[in-house]
Amino acid sequence: MILSALLTSVGINLGLCLLFFTLYSILRKQPGNITVYAPRLVAEHKINERRQFNLESLLPSPGWVRQAWQPTEAELLSLLGLDAVVFMRIFIFSMRVFSFATIVGIGILLPINYLGTQLSDDSELTDKSLDSFSISNVNDGSNWLWIHFCAAYIFSGVVCYLLYYEYSYISDKMINCLYSCKPLPHDFTVLVRGISTSLGHTVSEDVESFFTEYYSSTYLSHSVVRRTSKLQSLISDADKLYRKLAHLKSNKDTPRRFKREGLLGLFGRQVDLADHYEKKLDDLEQQVRMEQSLLAGQEVPAAFVSFKSRFGAATALHIQQRINPTEWVTEQAPEPQDIHWPFFSASFLRRWICNLAVVAACIAITILFLIPVVIVQGLTNLDQLGTWFPFLEGLLEITFVSEVITGYLPSLILQLFLSLIPPVMVVLSSVQGYVAFSQIQKSACIKVLLFTIWNIFFANVLSGSALYRVNVFLEPTKIPAVLAEAVPAQASFFIAYVVTSGWTSVSSELFRLLPLIFHFLAKVFAKKDAEEFKVPQIPYHSEIPKIIFFGVLGITYLILAPLILPFLLIYYCMGYIVYRNQLLNVYVSKYETSGKFWPIVHSSTIFSLVLMHIIAIGIFGLKSLPLASGLMVPLPVLTLLFNQYCQKRFLPLFKAYPAECLIKKDKEDQNDPTIGEFYNRLATAYEDPAMKPTNYLLSTDSCSTPLLRSAEVENLA
Repeated sequence: MILSALLTSVGINLGLCLLFFTLYSILRKQPGNITVYAPRLVAEHKINERRQFNLESLLPSPGWVRQAWQPTEAELLSLLGLDAVVFMRIFIFSMRVFSFATIVGIGILLPINYLGTQLSDDSELTDKSLDSFSISNVNDGSNWLWIHFCAAYIFSGVVCYLLYYEYSYISDKMINCLYSCKPLPHDFTVLVRGISTSLGHTVSEDVESFFTEYYSSTYLSHSVVRRTSKLQSLISDADKLYRKLAHLKSNKDTPRRFKREGLLGLFGRQVDLADHYEKKLDDLEQQVRMEQSLLAGQEVPAAFVSFKSRFGAATALHIQQRINPTEWVTEQAPEPQDIHWPFFSASFLRRWICNLAVVAACIAITILFLIPVVIVQGLTNLDQLGTWFPFLEGLLEITFVSEVITGYLPSLILQLFLSLIPPVMVVLSSVQGYVAFSQIQKSACIKVLLFTIWNIFFANVLSGSALYRVNVFLEPTKIPAVLAEAVPAQASFFIAYVVTSGWTSVSSELFRLLPLIFHFLAKVFAKKDAEEFKVPQIPYHSEIPKIIFFGVLGITYLILAPLILPFLLIYYCMGYIVYRNQLLNVYVSKYETSGKFWPIVHSSTIFSLVLMHIIAIGIFGLKSLPLASGLMVPLPVLTLLFNQYCQKRFLPLFKAYPAECLIKKDKEDQNDPTIGEFYNRLATAYEDPAMKPTNYLLSTDSCSTPLLRSAEVENLA
């Protein structure tokens, strides 16, 4: 790719960013779009949903930037929780890393690369290949390569320091959150699975007997899990019908309340929909109650066991309960609202089979994704594209067309295909038998990250000049040389990918095009009531892998093609402001993982550093500088040793709180006058919501009468 093609891609994406920012600053102020651009604030009654229109709202303004910038981290923590703070710390960490990297890469390494004569490119600046700005242009054996060697060592040291600082900072935040928060049900509860029952005893009786005998001083209560998949489906239907009825009774348009009862509402006698829905709701409620009575005895060999103290729960969590370690297995209970109840309906054998099926599905998706990768690689190579499609040769000779095809189209196509992966990975993770939605999201995050690194980075690299030498990976000693030859060749593609996938995706996240379209269609055709909108959840599983992957690209290409660095820094700066705005106005945190996404970021950064070191060993060997290549060998070893220290120093805290903190917090609870009330709520907090009493009460005088059953569940949780 030549420089002018990159500039074309930058121009297109910069124009899209400015367009999205401008449209957002106008549309966000329109009264009809408030549930699109500030659903969180509407749900929390912090903003008036029916604001008055004024002419000033048609003028673009950057006021949202100031509003997003103002809240402190402490305010973010109190409003959004620790996971949101950790999410923003990923941006802060990345901005620090790539601010330093940009200074080193653009200020020092890029001029050295450009002044090299290895590629002997005498064309005009705009027609120069991007390889002229990479390490490939530095002459073989040149002493200037020692600058790249020093940059690798210094940069690795800076990144490791920042990683240590962030790990320590987030760990302290976790401890402070534990000390400052009120008692939470999941801190006092463990999930026990694989319960073996005695002959003639129920699961509930055996759980009561076991924990009364062995944990007599700390045991409080338990809730046995039951198979409620069918019941949950009935309740879901009843909830939807209730909302329809509430909306219908609040609608003053009388003709809309009558409909023919035949096919598609075109045949049969006319009926009052309100009466029709009320009868159906009564029938559903009777079915729910009957199903609840039938399920009272259908127990799953699993139970949530609650204790009187955090330390008591931690003791039960970390001690093997039975001689057979596969029975009475304990794990940390998630928050009550975080539980994925359908999981409990799956047997151990079914979960095991599902795990195998998910692995096979991931492999199949990875293989199928190679098709768009090959297409993208064909677009980046005009000669190859002309060979495949001879009838395009005349069109490809047009300068602007060739620049768009090589500079913009490949990244766009790849991004469109990649956008389908996160929801697919969520579905695959949900069938693996995870007990909590947060576990599903974390599992999907790891799947998306691994898929992205392999299919976007390695597949694009290996689909080029190194594909025919893939068998060399059977000889580990040749891996650095192969990567050193293949990775720099794809630098131009990844620079364009950062601009297309990074800049535009951030601006489109702010603009929220799809929610805006759906909102418009619902208002025009479905005539939906504004109260039916849903506040979206923070999509950690799709956004964190994207942020991490750009970090992988930046660290890998630091010494190879530093031209990528300023584009990455712009992406992280844009993302920091945009996602602060979205967290404050759009998204809601439905559950917490207590910062457990950060170890994924740490491990990925270590992987990026080691990959950079391996490529550097190969590149110095190809550049006839064997001494530098040999002196690079200790660097990945030192990096892995640093990672091992961090795993020992910080990772245990992300798995369980230490006894020191738990006992200190338990002593504070002894002086809390509300602890008795909390124990009463704890006894019922982990009852399956589907098993709780239902009562659908609707007042004809109100358009927003709450669903009593939902209110009861929320209060108990």
